Amino acid sequence: MADTDDFEFLEIATSGSRRRVPPQLVIGAVIVSVIVGIGMVSVFWTPYDLNTVDVPNQFLRPGSDGYLLGTDKLGRDMTSQIMAGARNSLLVSMISTVASLIPGVLIGLLAAGASPFWQRFISRLTDIGIALPGILVALVLATSLGPGNPTAIIAIMFWFIPTVARVTMGPARQILSRDFVEAAQAYGRPRRFILFRHVLPNIGPLIIVQASVMFALAILIEAALSYLGIGAQRPTPSWGRLLKEAQPLIDKAPYLMIIPGISIMVAVIGFNLLGDGLRTYLDPQQTAKGTG
Repeated sequence: MADTDDFEFLEIATSGSRRRVPPQLVIGAVIVSVIVGIGMVSVFWTPYDLNTVDVPNQFLRPGSDGYLLGTDKLGRDMTSQIMAGARNSLLVSMISTVASLIPGVLIGLLAAGASPFWQRFISRLTDIGIALPGILVALVLATSLGPGNPTAIIAIMFWFIPTVARVTMGPARQILSRDFVEAAQAYGRPRRFILFRHVLPNIGPLIIVQASVMFALAILIEAALSYLGIGAQRPTPSWGRLLKEAQPLIDKAPYLMIIPGISIMVAVIGFNLLGDGLRTYLDPQQTAKGTG
């Protein structure tokens, strides 16, 4: 008889055969790769220094005098600001997403394997966490911790953890009712071993999809918090901060709002397409439809 430790591998392998790569996955991966590449390049190089003030060259329109995306009210290069803003958005989104996935998945797994009383109790706690307005939490944190990226990261974390726990709990409970889990229990495997050795690998694709969707939402939230003055502060560039600084100048230099706005939109669309493509690619039902 095969070892029960191999049952979840057979479960994954069976659902993973003959998959077709959906077009939205390819498009999303390309967009995300470009944005990540821009953010990584900005760590080592930008066309101009981010904080160099060049008043004589202020409000240059895109394409003027070697400035690809123009300059702002202080003559700072917008291309450099957008590149560094991508780096900041990706960094904040990555830290907040990973930091919320770990406790969220852990809470969801433990709740799925707990008694009905604790399942109901944790479900009610996640309901309360999901109902709390994230912007309000961020404002409260800003008054105590001060504005900045750490405040934005903590606010996004508290916003995401209940959602991750709720998303993990339901599928984990379904996996616990499968035959290979009952076989593992018959072998005397402890509940925590089953959760992390059998259940977690089977809900891994779901967690990956959820992470990509959360990444897109984190970029949007970070931009919103920076726009409100809670997130990144100068001299750290941020797409949301650029939007706020450009708002009074919309009549004189509308490109100062259009460029960071498009950057945010493209990034969110890219990660959403990636998440949607991963969901289609990793969903066994979608695979069955495509091969049937």
